[in-house]
Amino acid sequence: MSAIGSLNETPLHAELKRRVAPPGSAFEVEVGGYVVDAVADGLLIEVQTRHLGNMRTKLAALLPENRVRLVLPVPRTRWLEKAHPDGRVERRRSPKAGRVEQLFAELVYAPTFLAHPNLELEVALVEDVEERVFVAGMAWRRRGWVVSGRRLVAVLERRTFSRPEDLLALLPAGLPTTFTTADHAAAAGLPLRLAQQTAYCLHELELIERVGKRGNAHLYRLT
Repeated sequence: MSAIGSLNETPLHAELKRRVAPPGSAFEVEVGGYVVDAVADGLLIEVQTRHLGNMRTKLAALLPENRVRLVLPVPRTRWLEKAHPDGRVERRRSPKAGRVEQLFAELVYAPTFLAHPNLELEVALVEDVEERVFVAGMAWRRRGWVVSGRRLVAVLERRTFSRPEDLLALLPAGLPTTFTTADHAAAAGLPLRLAQQTAYCLHELELIERVGKRGNAHLYRLT
């Protein structure tokens, strides 16, 4: 068997798979030598809370004979919770707010999988808690506070992408006919890095094409 089972999963993963699986789903089912998070009426549901690149081998094995829904959680609201050695618990809201477009930061590791007719991608915008504990001498950037786990509070929104063309709905209105990743970042209010990852994915899926350069930046347009 080629995947770890429920004994090794995180609380966030365990709760999320139960929230997104349809009623009557079976959990931790062996399919083709892999343990699948949930199965419902022939649909395999995989919740990926870590790097999508780790799923490439598993997806390549499952997709030829199975319909697969890959669920990617994105924290729209995150609470940072510190458990102090004296028992005090301190909680504050993270200033960062996740967006659906962050799927491209994961899809960049395996963009062409979405072109497979048996795969659909679901983004779950969630509210979660990042738990931290103090460990002297560790995580110097966080002054010794180490992430010990994450837990789910709520699923706020779910959005499904069944085919590559569905991703085009994430491009901002008013984007020029030909554009650079800097144009995209400015129009959408995204970090440049995420706009670059978006362009890479859309280009690999043949949804946009390169038509020249503006300085050192590639110019793109819809195919």
